[in-house]
Amino acid sequence: MTDQNAPQAAIPAAALAPRTAPNPALAILLMVCATAFIAATTLLAKALGTEALGAPLHPLQVSHGRFLFAWIAISTTLAVVRPRLIRPDWARHVGRTLCGWGGVSLMFAAAAMIPLSDATAISFLNPVFGMILAIPFLGETVGKWRWLAAAIAFAGAMILIRPGTEAMQPGALLALGAALCLGFELIFIKRLSGREGPLQILFINNSLGLIIASLAVLAVWQMPSPAQWAALAGLGFAMACAQACFVNAMARADASFVTPFSYLTLVFAALYDAVIFGVIPTPVSVTGAGIIIAGAALLAWREQVNRRKPA
Repeated sequence: MTDQNAPQAAIPAAALAPRTAPNPALAILLMVCATAFIAATTLLAKALGTEALGAPLHPLQVSHGRFLFAWIAISTTLAVVRPRLIRPDWARHVGRTLCGWGGVSLMFAAAAMIPLSDATAISFLNPVFGMILAIPFLGETVGKWRWLAAAIAFAGAMILIRPGTEAMQPGALLALGAALCLGFELIFIKRLSGREGPLQILFINNSLGLIIASLAVLAVWQMPSPAQWAALAGLGFAMACAQACFVNAMARADASFVTPFSYLTLVFAALYDAVIFGVIPTPVSVTGAGIIIAGAALLAWREQVNRRKPA
């Protein structure tokens, strides 16, 4: 989940800072840490959106906390590191941030309504949506293998959503909407890729996101309890840590090597849900999640094959 519950959706690999010495073992460790932090953000969002820490907070207030405390962490890092900044592409940054904010807000709403493993699994549809949206917006051509991958992933999502039955979960539809927003975000990320440094991208994204979230939260704001303030801070800092881990993982190994480890987000989400909330994934959830991951993995494999083809 990218920023939004999947760190690779937040930072384009091509826009990373100068490549450091390859270190596959460290890259794996950093990616595992990133997935643990990402799953922690949905866990905290669920606690804030239910009665676990007091009167539930609105998803817009949860996303505001995410941007506020992530902005504090990234701004502090920026002040210490002082990277070279260039003129940003404001139009694409605004588009990317609007989509990311929408995806985050919908994902946090979904996390409060359905098992974290289900919400996380559905979020893995965002690269599939990104692939489909790249056809009209980027003029990309999609082959039969990638269409097959998309069909497989959507079949898994339908298993989790259960359309047309009494078991249909509204929260799953929210997670699907989150994946669609994050798919649009990927289009903007591709447009930004290679143009600006990662810290600049993160700072601008979180600054704009904080402005948008601050305006949106005015209508639903309620004073958080001390425990909720702590959870909001933890959510924001966990997201910042996830992004930092992902950046450093991508700097130490090829994207095709580290990206498969992002699926551990689902494992951590299920583990946290079971330990904290006592929610055990059902056979239907495991089946749907497995099919979605199979489709997403097939898509990732085809993307790597296409990159290796000579121009």
